[in-house]
Amino acid sequence: MMSEEIQFELPTVVPPALPNVRVAILGAGKMGGILLQAFLKNNLLLPEQITATVGHEDRAHALGTQFGIEVSTDNRSAAEHADVILLGVKPTQVPALVEEILPVLNDKKLLISFAASVTTKSIEAAIGHDAGVVRAMPNTPAMLAAGITALARGVHTTDAQLAIAQKIFATVGRTVIVDEKHMDAVTGLSGSGPAFIYIIIEALAEAGVNVGLPRDIATQLAAQTTYGAARMVLETGYHPALLKDAVTTPAGCTVDGILELEEGGLRVTLIKAVKRATMRAKELAAG
Repeated sequence: MMSEEIQFELPTVVPPALPNVRVAILGAGKMGGILLQAFLKNNLLLPEQITATVGHEDRAHALGTQFGIEVSTDNRSAAEHADVILLGVKPTQVPALVEEILPVLNDKKLLISFAASVTTKSIEAAIGHDAGVVRAMPNTPAMLAAGITALARGVHTTDAQLAIAQKIFATVGRTVIVDEKHMDAVTGLSGSGPAFIYIIIEALAEAGVNVGLPRDIATQLAAQTTYGAARMVLETGYHPALLKDAVTTPAGCTVDGILELEEGGLRVTLIKAVKRATMRAKELAAG
């Protein structure tokens, strides 16, 4: 009697979220490297869909070996074979980079810049034709996929191109779409904001030490409390004032603490900090 033929099931291959799209990261530095890892980790792109550039050959070899992608020092070649081009260089280097890749640009390519204070208008003027341009402002918690990125579209950017930009930055956190006139305010709030929050966490931890807690325990309590409070705002959708009131029982501990915060001007100081950071962003944008 012949035994039945054994059937083997091949493992299921999950297609990437952006199939048939080639992406070039020109300047795979800190944020470019974070995005590169996120693309692969979240299956947005396959390694063969990604190219990247860096400033030195040894760095290119190391990065290519680490992630299994094509990495070089040739910006023009990388841009030529890409559908989406991420500009990850410093703001002062953007004009020279655009000039370098200009001969291989066309109206079908999408350029996404996350160089601070560089406007879509300035990139469009340098390109000289109707290519789609998106300006992005991510923040450093993107390193843990907990960031938020504001996106502003250029005048020639299609809805489909903006959707691609959203998918790209959704790999490192949340995204919001804003008019470009608000990007300096975004820089002042979410760009600089993590530094302000770190000071608050540090101060809460110091307070914990002051009232007798070990420093490591105080730091964990302060950080996790901040994290949890932020999640409550994002996931419940409730106004922060309503959530604050839910913690503040009549004649309790919290209300006494809030009175100290108001007397010390914490609310006004934070508002002033965001306003000052926004003003500085405007100054940098103006050159």
